[in-house]
Amino acid sequence: MATPAALTTTPPTATHGSLSVAQGAALSVGAVLGTGVITLPALAAAVAGPASLVAWAALVLLSVPLASTFAALGARHPDGGGVSTYVRRAFGDRAAGAVGWCFYFAIPVGAPPASMMAGGYVADVVGGGRTTSVVVAAALVLGTGAMNLAGLRFSGRVQLVLASVLAALMTATMAVALPHGSSASLTPFAPHGWTAVGTAAAVLVWGFAGWEAVASLAGDYRDPRRDVPRATGIAVVVVGVLYLGLATTSVLVLGPAAGSSQAPLSDLMAIALGPQARVVTAVVAVLLTIGAMNAYYAGASRLGAALARDGALPGWLARGGEAGQVPRRSIVLVTVSSLLSLGAAVVLDLGLTPLMLLATGCFTLVYVLGTASALRLLPRGTLGWWTAVVAFGSVAALLVVNGVHALWAVGVALLSLAYQSRARRSARS
Repeated sequence: MATPAALTTTPPTATHGSLSVAQGAALSVGAVLGTGVITLPALAAAVAGPASLVAWAALVLLSVPLASTFAALGARHPDGGGVSTYVRRAFGDRAAGAVGWCFYFAIPVGAPPASMMAGGYVADVVGGGRTTSVVVAAALVLGTGAMNLAGLRFSGRVQLVLASVLAALMTATMAVALPHGSSASLTPFAPHGWTAVGTAAAVLVWGFAGWEAVASLAGDYRDPRRDVPRATGIAVVVVGVLYLGLATTSVLVLGPAAGSSQAPLSDLMAIALGPQARVVTAVVAVLLTIGAMNAYYAGASRLGAALARDGALPGWLARGGEAGQVPRRSIVLVTVSSLLSLGAAVVLDLGLTPLMLLATGCFTLVYVLGTASALRLLPRGTLGWWTAVVAFGSVAALLVVNGVHALWAVGVALLSLAYQSRARRSARS
């Protein structure tokens, strides 16, 4: 998943860099491969059974037009502003502010399930069940907030290393566990009905969020028009193979237990290598989660300060947003909001899926606005434009499939527009 740092509110000047196709593909894969994959196969299987593989395949196929659309935008308008830049050019400042709000307020509802995923792996090793998961989650939220308050964050190279570790772990897991699978695990194929496939697809958006980062990287390529499509194509293939391969392995090897596992990677590795593999995967899961949450908190806090600077959020949040400073007020707001979301999830016994659907609803709405921008910015009737039509229709359908949870994203966007309108009226009076 890409970090909100890609959603700056003031578009920078486009410059061409030295990024090669291989480096760009690696960064794009790193942006999309997120912590969700350590638990998503189990969550999707719990929702739709073996039919969740259809949802995985659908998301992989959707990645082709979606990533291609952002690649086309990046090739034509290479700068680091990403989706926010395109939405601003197509629909104006208020729409760009709404995109920023969607990312900013997705973090507090996305942090608890991300941290609880890692907590599930720790509980799988040390025991304690849900209590351990919640304690670990709270510690990760507070620890990540404290790291950002101190100005500490993982470098891009460390993030890339962590993503590479995840890709290697996924590949190793498939290699050692798949021989233990059985086709009998595919029946019954759709125990919860075919409508459950749509819900599973909405959950899986969590694992595929990040294609918008392709556009944000465009200005760093040596030749954006040539290199962006090539790097994107490589990234789509790698991500598709890894995700679909791991999901298939989980269903074939774990069978009905795939839907109830809190640590599916550990279960798969333990089948082939023994119980000691659980400790290794738990450590990797925690490190990956710390890295991802640290990046998201750092990006979100700066995004919040930038939005406040430009009048899209209250001005007091802007403090610390300048280069070289730490936006502590924004960090505190994100951290406290995340803890409140975690507390609500515990008190209401929500589990991971509802909060994930709230977060993916925000990500999906960003994609809807981003692809809608492509329809206005790309030359009508070209291959890129028609690809954007397919991508827009697909993500709009995903937003509908998200159900009532999409109301959170729509509400956030509407509140943003209302706030900005009020702020402008106050500025004029």
